[in-house]
Amino acid sequence: MSDTAPSGADWKPDLDVIRAAAVVAGETALGYFRKAPDVRWKNEGRSPVSEADLAANDVLKTRLLAARPDYGWLSEETDDDLSRLSRETVFVVDPIDGTRAFIAGKELWCVSVAVVHRGQPVAGVLYAPALDELFEAVAGGYALKNGAQISVRGAKPAETLHLAAAEDTIDKLPAPYRSAVTRIPHVPSLAYRLAMVADGRIDGTLVKKNAHDWDLAAADLILASAGGALVDLDGQALFYNRSTVVHGVLCAAAKPLLPGLVAASRSMEPH
Repeated sequence: MSDTAPSGADWKPDLDVIRAAAVVAGETALGYFRKAPDVRWKNEGRSPVSEADLAANDVLKTRLLAARPDYGWLSEETDDDLSRLSRETVFVVDPIDGTRAFIAGKELWCVSVAVVHRGQPVAGVLYAPALDELFEAVAGGYALKNGAQISVRGAKPAETLHLAAAEDTIDKLPAPYRSAVTRIPHVPSLAYRLAMVADGRIDGTLVKKNAHDWDLAAADLILASAGGALVDLDGQALFYNRSTVVHGVLCAAAKPLLPGLVAASRSMEPH
């Protein structure tokens, strides 16, 4: 391995690096916001990418790799050549998470940047410039929103659970569990939805299969640092920077709520 990575609290300098880059990338994207940016379609016409996505990606790649030239690189807007697999430490980036919302002129989108070391996020930033919100966390530290500590909501077992998920997903939950759930309307950025769990606005979220590393890595650390967790249907934490960057069905919530949410979600899966 060519990169010599720090450990523990030494990830703070990396957090400073990604925070600064995310803010510049966010301000760059904001320059295109509500100004009819050029849009093309990728993934056989299923996914939009705007000129703002590409401009923000250029800012991030230039700044981050200049600061840490030995780190690997994984971004939604960069062709993946798998050279990252030879690096212990990797930048995992989504220049605009919530591109459809961005194109539609809605404010709920963010820049997502994480440092992943040996498969685990160790520094993460989500910057939502149209909302003037900055979430951040470093391994072993607290989750912050605009500099103030945040934490997950401590819902009691008998209380209604506020879950963000697709309507067809909520409808498939077991009836006893579903009866205690209030569905949160669609949140177009997955990373921001996880941040909403982290800062206690909602109790949890169900993530359909095929979310990618870049959607999840930064928000995963922020949520964990706020007292929550993002897990698969076996209740296991995620591992990043694998040859495949796609994940299965996931659950996110405050830790006391996760067993029930995972069990309800597993019951929906075909056996």
